[in-house]
Amino acid sequence: MHDAPLYPVSLVVQHRPCLVVGGGPVAVRKVDGLLACGAHVTVVAPDIAPAIADRSGRSSGSEEPGAGTLSIRRRPYRRGEAARYRLVVTATGIPSVDQAVAEDAEAAGVWVNCADDAANCSFLLPAVHRDGPVTVAVSTGGASPALASWIRTRVGAAVGSHLDALAAVLDDARTTLRDRGGSTESVDWRSVLDGPLPELVRAGRLEEARAIVCAAMLKASPPSPPR
Repeated sequence: MHDAPLYPVSLVVQHRPCLVVGGGPVAVRKVDGLLACGAHVTVVAPDIAPAIADRSGRSSGSEEPGAGTLSIRRRPYRRGEAARYRLVVTATGIPSVDQAVAEDAEAAGVWVNCADDAANCSFLLPAVHRDGPVTVAVSTGGASPALASWIRTRVGAAVGSHLDALAAVLDDARTTLRDRGGSTESVDWRSVLDGPLPELVRAGRLEEARAIVCAAMLKASPPSPPR
């Protein structure tokens, strides 16, 4: 576990080269996570699990334009190659190999995650709940991945499965406001979200939801009087 607080970020890995060292069950999860975010993933390991091999040379299976791609190198890790990537995950389960990868990445200024070894990580992977563009991430600073997953599951159940539609309504409103030359900071979004808006979206009553957002926008930035 890290002593200092972690600085939470959401990394854009789409179209960026990422390395996963290891070909076992843990590596499978790391590969899938990167592919889902559109990364160009290279896996290096002498032995590759079928779940990884089946994905080689094609997209992650998603039809979305941002789906990542995967290539495989069936060989041991070579010292120094971590420097060629933007982000590295090592999950071989062999301490000497994982440490070598972490050292190479750190020396090259590349962000690295060493599975089950927080001391050799420059970033930690949180437990994640996704709903469209909305991502809820939970981290315990390496203290307990199980606790992070437990919290993630309960947060996901509490917020429900309508966040993608809710985000779309708010994104459309903010875009309209910017196009009109207004500031998105002028709207009291928290009050809007504390009102009936989320339940309207959950119920599929999107026109009513949009009307509430439009009213809040007009209240914050009333139209200029005619000249």
